[in-house]
Amino acid sequence: MGEAPGGAAEDASATGASVEYTSPIGWVRAALTSGAVLILGTALLVYAPNWALTHLTGLSRNGRVAVATAWFFAALFAMLWALRRLQARRMI
Repeated sequence: MGEAPGGAAEDASATGASVEYTSPIGWVRAALTSGAVLILGTALLVYAPNWALTHLTGLSRNGRVAVATAWFFAALFAMLWALRRLQARRMI
């Protein structure tokens, strides 16, 4: 009823099929999952590169920056890939 023209409900009513919209996960699980993603993302994308910058003293400044930058982008793309795989399997 509150959908835009051409939506799934309109298509279903034209064919006589009934459409029921359900969420694969509930609100509590969604909130816990988003909290876990935020905590993991903060740890991987903020604290790990900061640790590399402050503790890898055997490297020059440029070397530490390169390691921290490489870690940041590798972790970012790994998280994006993992989240997409979880979405494809309807786990989140």
